[in-house]
Amino acid sequence: MTAEYDKRKVAEQPQFYGRRRGRKLRPAQELALHQGMEEYALPSAELKASSLDPWQWFPQNCKQMCLEIGFGGGEHLAARASQNPDHGYIGAEPFVNGVASLCRHIKEQHLENIRIWNDDVRLLLPHLASSSLDAVYILFPDPWPKSRHAARRILQPEMLEMLSDKMRVGAELLLASDDPTAKSWLLATACRDDRFTWLANSPSDWRQPPADWPGTRYMRKAEIAGRTSVWFRFCRR
Repeated sequence: MTAEYDKRKVAEQPQFYGRRRGRKLRPAQELALHQGMEEYALPSAELKASSLDPWQWFPQNCKQMCLEIGFGGGEHLAARASQNPDHGYIGAEPFVNGVASLCRHIKEQHLENIRIWNDDVRLLLPHLASSSLDAVYILFPDPWPKSRHAARRILQPEMLEMLSDKMRVGAELLLASDDPTAKSWLLATACRDDRFTWLANSPSDWRQPPADWPGTRYMRKAEIAGRTSVWFRFCRR
């Protein structure tokens, strides 16, 4: 087990290495982004509190609370939210173009159970109440394949330390990738943490997606390129 993380240190502005912007947004994308963030963005002013209950941001009939870290274009998050209207979904993504894409999905599918954190998730996690999450998804993250960039990979021991505090006992951690470096890193990092149990009994358990898997555009790109995806399911002990 890793040493207990320092909340004050983590809450400081972390070094972010990914992209925050891509191509210039079209007018329709700008509009979707503006309207979506006005309605569904998490109130950053509330982060002065040290223990925020995420359930307050959703309807009272919400049964589970889920977090996707790095939702990309938002299609996975939107599909989950559509499949489970009685679940609350928080999506964390600093990439503006991806946030605009999720806002479009929300509008087109009339989704009411998504809230957006459009910044580094490490700025949000320290403020969430303990045992407030039922599921966490980290899907097809940037692999940062060079060894000298290993510290830039999203799943670090410190991240698992934070997640273990925010996830209730029995909560699911789903990791997925098509990159050889990321596959090894994700699995090894999670397996080293004794607060999580790998839910695999045979190779098919990680070679096949979960039964409720809605897919992502990154997975489709991987399939077209001939890369094989894997899914590692863990349970919070």
